Formats: sequence, C-alpha cells, structure tokens
Amino acid sequence: MRLFILACLVGGVLWAQKPKLVVGIVVDQMRFDYLTRFEKRYSETGFKRLINEGFECKNHHFNYMPTYTGPGHASIFTGTTPNNHGIIANHWYDKFENKEVYCAGDVKVKALGTESDMEKMSPRRMLSTTFADQNRLHTQFKGKTIGVSIKDRGAILPAGHSANRAYWFRGKEEGNWVSSTYYGDKLPDWVVNFNKSEAVKKQLKPWNTLYPIETYTASGPDDTDFENGYKGKNKAIFPYDLKKLSKQNNGFDILKVSPYGNTLVTDFALKAIENEALGVDNYTDVLTVSYSSTDYIGHNFGVNSVEIEDAYLRLDLELSRLLKALDIKVGKGNYTVFLTADHGAVHVPAYLKKNKIAAGYFDEKLLTKKVASFLKSTFKVDGLVKKIMNQQVFLNYELIEEKKLSLNDVTNKLAHFIRQQKYMQYVFTRPQLELESMTSYTGKLIQNGFHQRLSGDVVYVLAPSVITYGPKGSTHGSPQSYDTHVPLLFYGKGIKTGKTYKKTLVTDITPTISALLGIEMPNAATGKVLDFVLE
Repeated sequence: MRLFILACLVGGVLWAQKPKLVVGIVVDQMRFDYLTRFEKRYSETGFKRLINEGFECKNHHFNYMPTYTGPGHASIFTGTTPNNHGIIANHWYDKFENKEVYCAGDVKVKALGTESDMEKMSPRRMLSTTFADQNRLHTQFKGKTIGVSIKDRGAILPAGHSANRAYWFRGKEEGNWVSSTYYGDKLPDWVVNFNKSEAVKKQLKPWNTLYPIETYTASGPDDTDFENGYKGKNKAIFPYDLKKLSKQNNGFDILKVSPYGNTLVTDFALKAIENEALGVDNYTDVLTVSYSSTDYIGHNFGVNSVEIEDAYLRLDLELSRLLKALDIKVGKGNYTVFLTADHGAVHVPAYLKKNKIAAGYFDEKLLTKKVASFLKSTFKVDGLVKKIMNQQVFLNYELIEEKKLSLNDVTNKLAHFIRQQKYMQYVFTRPQLELESMTSYTGKLIQNGFHQRLSGDVVYVLAPSVITYGPKGSTHGSPQSYDTHVPLLFYGKGIKTGKTYKKTLVTDITPTISALLGIEMPNAATGKVLDFVLE
C-alpha cells in the first residue's frame, strides 16, 4: 500500500511538472527583423509578453534549403530536415509517379466541409513523426492533438500522423473550415456550427491601417512600384474594401491576403481549445497554430510595405488575444508556448536594385530551354531532362540507359553548363550530395534538404537576392540569411526567462519540447535539446 501511495505521489509530481497544453505557433514568412523593426509599436501583451516573460533565441536559423512552407512546418515539428522527413518542397516532381505532387495531397481521402476535390489532404507524404505524434504514443493516445491554419499544409504537417484533427480554410465562394476523412468520417458539430455562423463573412470589411498611416515609419511609402495589390484596385494603397474587391479576388480567398485571415485563425483556435477540451486533464495536449496570412501579404506587397507592418501590428493583437484566452481556459502557468516561423523572405529585388544593392531575377523557363538545347547538341539525344523544378534537375534515367550514355558524364557536363549561367552561386550534383561530407556552409544546407530517393540529380543555388519570381512582391526558398533567420520564442511552464545569441537551429525546437514533456523524440530527430531554455 505504501509503495502504491508513493508511486501515486511521484506520478502526481511528474504530471504536475508537465504543461497541460503545448501550443506551437508558426508565423508564415516572418523575418527575424520583424521583431525589432516593429518593436516600438507592439503591445505589452503579445510579442513583448513572450519576449519579456519567456526566452528569446536571437540567432535562430533554418539549416537546409529549400526554405518553403511545407518543409518549414515539417522540420519545426519533426526536429529534422527534408533529407529525413521527405517533405522536400511544397510541390515537387515525383520521379516514381512521373508527375508533380503536393506535400499534403492525398487522393485516397475525401474532403470534409466542402465538395471540392482540391481539399483531399493528409500527412502521408511526411516520412517521420512529430513531437505531437510522440506525445500521443507516450500518453496511450489520451493526449489530444489539433492543428489549425489557413493553409492545409500549415495545419496538417505540424499536427503529425496521429492527430485527432487538422483544420484549414477553404475560401473561394465557400468560406468554410474544412478537413479530410483521414481524421474522421465527418466534421464535429462545433465546426459545422462555426461554418454556419457569420464569423467568416463579417471579416469581409475595409482594411485600413490600425494607426494613422503617417506613423508607419518602419516601412517604405504606401504608394510604390514594388507591390502587386488586389485585382480591381488600380493602386496598392490603403484603404482596401475587401468585400467589394472579393468578387475579383476569388471570393473569400481575399481574406487570406489580409490580416483578417489571422483573426479567423485565432477565432477558430479558441473554439478548438474550448470544444476539444484542450488542457483540462493531466494528459498533455498539443495545439498547433499557423498564421498564414503574413505569407500571402508578404508575397503580394513585399517585406518593406506598409501592409506588412500593419499585418504584424494586428498579429500582435491576435497573439495577445490568444494568450489571454489560454490564461483563462487553461490557466497561466499551466501551458507552454513556442513561436517561430517557417522561413523568412527577401526584399523585392527591384527595390534593392533601385538602391544600388546587388539583386536580380532568374528565368527558370529560359534555363529549361537552354539545358535542353545544350544536352541535345552535346549528346545528340533529345529529352534527357524530365523536369526542372525547385532549382533541381531531374534526369531521364531510362533514356540515358537506352542510349548507352554515362550518367556521370551527363550529370557533370550539365552541372558545368549550369554553373556558367548568369546569377549562379553554387551547383551540386547527386554524387556530391550523396557521398561527400560538405565543408562549405551552403553545401551542408543543400545536403540537409536533399532526399536521396526523392530529390533530383543537379541542384543549383542562385546568388543572394536573386529570385525566380515576378517583378513585384517578396518570396523565399534560398539558403541565404534573409530566408533562414527567423524568430524563436519560448514561453510558459518549464521555460526560463532570458535570451541568447548562440546559434540555434530549426531542428532544436522539437527535441527541446520533447525533453520538457519527458517523451521520446520523433523517430528521425537530429536536433539538440536547448537545455539553457528549460528550467
């Protein structure tokens, strides 16, 4: 009896040391300097609360290329890089299926909450577990996992394979939160009721700056030549009548490209906490929240726009709202939060060039034509390349074998040809990435993003601030610091107060949370525990 009582007491102490809820927040396309550029305008209860009462890692980086949304979310929550978890891009060419595939696409499931075939999604293409999966295993599936994001991949990949639910937003003419049969046969009643409410429709409203526009001094002018804007409005300047503009901008999809998309995420996440009873028992639950609208706004308006500054000032208020709700529903001191980003973003190259900073634009379609012409003239064979995508070249193995060509000869000569093209920084071949221990910093990043089975045969890296994109708006995907350097904030139960300039990596987040929870790390984790963060 005494041993039983002692075991119960020890068990109770162990449970008491664990947070009731872990909230993993990802801000899509958040450069590190958004914390410092807009710092004076943030409230004390959003970003600053996490910084001042939590632990900030100021030199936090992604350690692979390509820095895209799918790989970013997968890497944060699996604790490893694409060479292990297999999410090598958002979309990629699958040499085995001989077609382009999507990181969360799954034709074997059906969509819930919509009739569209575009929402058939699951995490099946991700090859490793997340810390949420390990928590489910550790608690005999008593700890819940819920994923929420505007983007399907932002909800699905973080929540992992064993999630109870993942929800994402379908815009167009519907404006519904949806899921798939991977997670169950139907949507819960609370989601159906949310979709029937006016919560989405009421966000179709004017978007003006939160404060007087002349006070937005951390950004460039509102009227510039570097922003795309919305269809139906001649200039990308405030204010924007989203309801009026929605007709020419795919209906409710316009909300994704506005701060109100983030408002919807908070609204829905709070409903999930309440209706899924997250953080109410002794089994740690996991909520993953990805704020996607900042990415859409960054792509559309650029990183130096008034729109992006306003979006972050408004996101700060959303974080404040989420934290206050967690204080009430879960209890301050009962939950742990981390906040990071899936990648950064580059300044608009046209803006940089105007200010005498080296930058440029690269035409991948033109490269495809040049490569085809070079290979045909060199080897007298047409069709040696199946696809050029995500700065990777996929060779036609069957044709190379049929024509009795040397694969190494084709690969090396092709790599040499690509190196001669304008704006090239590095070119790597499959043999280099498979066999050599990379000594260069960039080479190691490429190697970490290279999956031996799924990736191509030649990988190239463009010079800094050179992108394959339109002349307006920002993008990402490179191994350069503007894409790899992002915020990392820890807050809440089990977390020290402080900061560090030590370099931390995206792969370190999940091992740290796993250590906090006392669970096994994900099955392909390669990162380290940031012990200086933990109490």
